[in-house]
Amino acid sequence: MASGNDRLVSCSSSSSLKLLLFMIPLIVISGCASVLGSRNSSWGFISRHPWPWSSPSAATITSVKTPQVPSTKESEGLLDLHSTVVGVHHREEAISEDSVLNRSSSPPLDVEAAQPPPAAANGTEKVSLNISKRAGPLFAASLNETHALPVTSRPQRQYTTLERVEAGLRRARSAIREAKIGNRTPDPDYIPNGPIYWNANAFHRSYLEMEKQLKVYVYDEGEPPLFHNGPCKSIYSMEGNFIHRMEMDSHFRTKDPEKAHLFFLPFSVAMLVRFVYVRDSHDFGPIKQTVIDYVNVVSTKYPYWNRSLGADHFMLACHDWGPETSFSIPYLHKNSIRVLCNANTSEGFNPSKDVSFPEINLLTGSTDSFIGGPSPSHRTLLAFFAGGLHGPIRPILLEHWENKDEDVKVHKYLPKGVSYYEMMRKSKYCLCPSGYEVASPRVVEALYTGCVPVLISDHYVPPFSDVLNWKSFSVEVPVREIPNLKRILMDISPRQYIRMQRRGFKQGGTLRLISSQEIRCLPHDSPFSLA
Repeated sequence: MASGNDRLVSCSSSSSLKLLLFMIPLIVISGCASVLGSRNSSWGFISRHPWPWSSPSAATITSVKTPQVPSTKESEGLLDLHSTVVGVHHREEAISEDSVLNRSSSPPLDVEAAQPPPAAANGTEKVSLNISKRAGPLFAASLNETHALPVTSRPQRQYTTLERVEAGLRRARSAIREAKIGNRTPDPDYIPNGPIYWNANAFHRSYLEMEKQLKVYVYDEGEPPLFHNGPCKSIYSMEGNFIHRMEMDSHFRTKDPEKAHLFFLPFSVAMLVRFVYVRDSHDFGPIKQTVIDYVNVVSTKYPYWNRSLGADHFMLACHDWGPETSFSIPYLHKNSIRVLCNANTSEGFNPSKDVSFPEINLLTGSTDSFIGGPSPSHRTLLAFFAGGLHGPIRPILLEHWENKDEDVKVHKYLPKGVSYYEMMRKSKYCLCPSGYEVASPRVVEALYTGCVPVLISDHYVPPFSDVLNWKSFSVEVPVREIPNLKRILMDISPRQYIRMQRRGFKQGGTLRLISSQEIRCLPHDSPFSLA
């Protein structure tokens, strides 16, 4: 028992060899302290692990220096403490050389002339210790009972909402990694498979985790037409479709930003170009300033942008000026996720964090007018292209192939009365050269009509290429190989072509899920709607 600053700890242990090995050096040290008198000692003890049976209030000594022999008055108060040490059941494994050697009570005590006791016949040991204190009353206690170990319960940690969100993401990443090695998750509705995916199991697991967990917070700040609105019937229609669906979604969208995994900046670059940019001024400043002002508003009102420096925020743009708009704020370009139709690596697109998004020209707001086509055996043309002469690649294509070959139909303008989509349905391969920007709606149009897309670009990252293996259902031709275009396509065997055509048409069906419904972002009579 202990009183004041002195606490004598009664310890129980088995008569194991470890305890004996510990006692011998302790006895030697105590003897030296008694014999040397006032000489200083440099012994020090460090304890990191408390004894399992020690008092909860026992402190840890980091160092014990220069123990001194007590004075004559103190010597008169020396007491022999005889205690019977008995084994503590189920605790032998807790006794180690480190914990026994390094454990001490607080305050520091002077240890003197302890003699090794003989082992008792009944398996117990009697230990005689002479202990003096530096100040206060002296007393002794004889302990001959086994003390129950104090049971202390740690208070349960309260996790923050952010920690819970991150823990969920860690579990999702672990499940996706496990799926990569072949642990398929059963799904009675649909299980992706085949070579069109880099890893079908990982994609499937990732999709299921998204359906189960993903929450997106859409900032309420901003007013149409620049914010919470986008075009739905133009070449930039995917921009408006996505914004509209995020506004109306009840599954992924959350009204509580504390529970969000991602934060959406709901501005439309196409609308900024239409309503903020001064036509033919070549002044991009007003668009950049609008984005800067918006981010300043949400970063001042909410803590989330500053918390991650924009890393868990994302923007979406299908307009050609989407990448340039992201340069308005350094963190928006460097840290945030940019979902871009114009996924050009030469303009800073980073496949490790950015997302390539499909571009679809929905003139009527729906894809019903150009979905489907004949089987491969009924396609009579080898390749087809028709489009305006802009950008550095298309002039090269027209120079080598315009009106040069009956099997490769390349036109700047289609003859009167010839249907663009009917020509795609007649062709085995549809040429998709980049214009001023790398993205082209022809890629998705080709998949919809059952035509194998031929990507002619040097810096284009196809949509969702981290999941989809585009080489399994499309052909990639570098710009320098445009003169050899026909030979490259003819070298593809009929069997391989049929495989690509079927895979591509299947993939087109997957993309149809994105835009199969007619969506009206704003009423047709709204002054902000785009036809």
